[in-house]
Amino acid sequence: MSIEIVTVACRSDNYAFLVRAGERTALVDAPEAEPIVAALSERGWSLDEVWITHHHADHVEGLAGLRSAHPGLSVTGARRDAHRLPKLDREVGDGDAFQFQGHAVNVMDASGHTVGHVAFHVPDAAAVFTADSLMALGCGRLFEGTPEMMWTTLSALTSLPDDTVVYSGHEYTAANARFALTIEPDNEALKRRAADIEAARAEGRYTVPSTLSEERATNPFLRASLRQVKEGLDMKGADDVTVFAEIRARKDAF
Repeated sequence: MSIEIVTVACRSDNYAFLVRAGERTALVDAPEAEPIVAALSERGWSLDEVWITHHHADHVEGLAGLRSAHPGLSVTGARRDAHRLPKLDREVGDGDAFQFQGHAVNVMDASGHTVGHVAFHVPDAAAVFTADSLMALGCGRLFEGTPEMMWTTLSALTSLPDDTVVYSGHEYTAANARFALTIEPDNEALKRRAADIEAARAEGRYTVPSTLSEERATNPFLRASLRQVKEGLDMKGADDVTVFAEIRARKDAF
């Protein structure tokens, strides 16, 4: 049974994702109800499940409206975060897996942006839904977690296959590209990607999702372990977490 994924723009810069297999539809995150309901209506789909990545309002605020429009909706979220998420029908944690229309959905801890953030990996679709952990040319700000936590998260996500498509939670890519060029101004792949992003945004096109291979080649937060990045930051010999923390601090001040 094939899987179709639809990107839905929400709020000013959020994304939600509809995951369709057979006659069932799941939603990853619920920033606001109206555009999601419209996308479902346009396709004649009902909504059966919601998978929540973390507790921030811009990822859950639409859930009440969706529950009203789709009675019987089942909501999945992190067991560790259940105390501050909307009511969950299924609680999951790192290493758990559940089935969606015969397809495995693997749960990965993605702490760093928040403690208790999770990502959902769907191998049959070569897709990972990362919200505010690994992002297009970036990673989430460390509101609750530590650099060690986020580096562990990013390392786990980058262990997935190269062709994995990364569905992240925000349209921050153009600003992320400008920052990335301050870390690796001579990275040719990054310069090409930055130009492509600028053109896409000028035409009103989304820059999410991206591929994991693109992120490995251009995302400065994934490249903190590389010799050329450390040397460019005058941090030769520093450990990977320290370099990652420096890049994150620079981005926070950018």
